[in-house]
Amino acid sequence: MSMKSSILKWIRIIRPGTLGAGAAPVLVGLIVAAEELTFDWLIAAVTLLAALSIQIASNLINDYYDFKKGLDKAGRLGPKRAIAEGEVTPQVMKRAIIIDVAIAVLCGIYLTLAGGLPILMIGCISLLCAWLYTATPYSLSYLGIADLFVLAFFGPIATVGTTYLQIEQFSEKAFWFGMVNGLISMGILTINNIRDIDSDKKAGKRSMVVRLGKKFGEWEYLSLFILIIPCLYLAGSSGLCYAVVAMGVGLFIRLRRTKGKGYNQLLIRTGQANLLFAFLLWIEYLIA
Repeated sequence: MSMKSSILKWIRIIRPGTLGAGAAPVLVGLIVAAEELTFDWLIAAVTLLAALSIQIASNLINDYYDFKKGLDKAGRLGPKRAIAEGEVTPQVMKRAIIIDVAIAVLCGIYLTLAGGLPILMIGCISLLCAWLYTATPYSLSYLGIADLFVLAFFGPIATVGTTYLQIEQFSEKAFWFGMVNGLISMGILTINNIRDIDSDKKAGKRSMVVRLGKKFGEWEYLSLFILIIPCLYLAGSSGLCYAVVAMGVGLFIRLRRTKGKGYNQLLIRTGQANLLFAFLLWIEYLIA
């Protein structure tokens, strides 16, 4: 295999379509910090790299352990998984996980020197949750409680931590804007669970959708976007960011008509809502 083919393969394996969930809350936290007129570009870059490394680690660990547990097989309804499709061996995937976690740890050491104990705690718990999401017999995703951890770690914990690294204090605005990121990321997980409801039942994966049904999942998705409204109000948004709610309502209408592999496109669109929110917040900042 050529170097170019190998690079393209690994880009696909790390699931670039999911990385917006890790990048968006960091970008939002940086925008809030910029309002305070203090900004360190090196810390910002390392923060973003750390967030992406943890997101990639979660993806690779998920690929490895879902295959080991028999949940992922060739020809699955969702996006292809590297080990299940025979693209890499489990041993190669384990090495990739170790390299990625090492990058995250190095970033964490630098950020801890910059931000102290609170940042160390956030980093350690984030890596632990990335591992617990799939890796153990009592994994968060199999117990059906992953939603809450997605809300927290892809939401206010990421935004508040990012802002704290820049201004060295807690930001209520970063918290409420982070809740928007977390709610959208929960929407991504909800679509994933609706798509995989049948295979999850067979594998004993007790997601909220498996427990309460597909209709519950669809209305949960809409509720998550509706909950964005009070979060934006409490954060003091000037108005542009409310367009994300309209996007969510449109995606909900589409969700109710979607079947099969159509859910994969909705996953991408929901992830784009997270990046759209960061972009609109940036525009609000420039206007203000």
